[in-house]
Amino acid sequence: MINQKDILSTIQMIEQQHLDIRTVTMGISLLSCCDEDINSACSKIYDKICRYAEHLVPVCEEIEIELGIPIVNKRISVTPAALVGAACKSTDYTPIAKALDEAARTCGVNFIGGFSALVQKGMTEADQNLIRSIPEALSSTQLVCSSVNVGSTRSGINMDAVRLMGQVIKETAWKTREQDGIGCAKLVVFCNAVEDNPFMAGAFHGTGEPEKVINVGVSGPGVVHNALKELKGAPLDEVAETIKKTAFRVTRVGQLVAQEASARLNTPFGIVDLSLAPTPAIGDSVARILEEMGLQVCGTHGTTAALALLNDAVKKGGVMASSSVGGLSGAFIPVSEDEGMIAAARSGTLCIDKLEAMTCVCSVGLDMIAVPGDTPAETISAIIADEAAVGMVNNKTTAVRILPTPGTAVGDTIRMGGLLGDAPVMDVHKESSAEFIARGGRIPAPMHSLKN
Repeated sequence: MINQKDILSTIQMIEQQHLDIRTVTMGISLLSCCDEDINSACSKIYDKICRYAEHLVPVCEEIEIELGIPIVNKRISVTPAALVGAACKSTDYTPIAKALDEAARTCGVNFIGGFSALVQKGMTEADQNLIRSIPEALSSTQLVCSSVNVGSTRSGINMDAVRLMGQVIKETAWKTREQDGIGCAKLVVFCNAVEDNPFMAGAFHGTGEPEKVINVGVSGPGVVHNALKELKGAPLDEVAETIKKTAFRVTRVGQLVAQEASARLNTPFGIVDLSLAPTPAIGDSVARILEEMGLQVCGTHGTTAALALLNDAVKKGGVMASSSVGGLSGAFIPVSEDEGMIAAARSGTLCIDKLEAMTCVCSVGLDMIAVPGDTPAETISAIIADEAAVGMVNNKTTAVRILPTPGTAVGDTIRMGGLLGDAPVMDVHKESSAEFIARGGRIPAPMHSLKN
């Protein structure tokens, strides 16, 4: 039973604690758009997206006004483009990206994800075509996001793909150098990618999903931070219980919006992704939550333990609130998008090695990390390999979104604005990993992957 206290508490969360619906994402299958002629395929893609998502933005705006709950982003995710492009005779898939971009503009959404390939065990010709098209695709579009899944617990890590992605990231940074390498902010390399993730840049519409679906991402770092302010000196099990209860309330808000959007758009409701996705705004930081637990600065000793507690409690609270929790669900630690993380990185307390340790227990991985522009492609590939290994061995989703903007050095700041924020350029190890990356091949799946 909802009472007056619950209503007033929710209003306070929205008005003072940065609670919002971070995204309503419509997933759309493009498998019916396959065609030998890439121009025909692009025409089908544009038509289908515009037909299905025509009312997405207006409906979200109606819900936002009626319920008084901010919906920050309206987005679309589509079938991995490598699967659609496989039918085409063309080897350059940039036209597909441009068709996605045009459709996204017509529908009025913020981003469209799915210029993607799943290559955890090997690459088809279509996968290679898509991956090699990424730099041109992301430099010639504005709203398109791309992702490549290079590993999984069941398949191991495709090191040939890892090596190629290091080169692709460098080329993407160069092609978008006039915009501080922003193309790399729209490119994610995954291990254990999920099919129902509503968050960019890694969202795609998985092959196990229905024809179309509504997935909602909810974010509330400020709400959790505020709840912990009343627990000064309390034992950590009490802290965990408070986070769990707070996550429950936040998830309920997300489910309400998801069900409304689903009904009004005549589209099945998929999942609520309860992720503490921060923004550069003061009071909307995951780092500040960890510091509220008793850490002087995020990144100091104890940070990984505090993050593990936070992530687990968020998931437990979400599952209590809805039987349709999915996506990534947990705590994100994107450096450029979290004012507390930015401050910790600038102070030198938070480094890439510590971030890697933290990714063992958070929801994604090394996210929005700026590194010097002269960082070799092989070093970027090695960073991807390390992060993929964390995901593979721990049977969790991990990812790398790294920004090697040309002309930048340690101490510089890459400024992207909006939700992407400012990224302080962080140091990387100078010792080479080139010989290791050059070996290629595949890192076999761990023994515990044999579960049948």
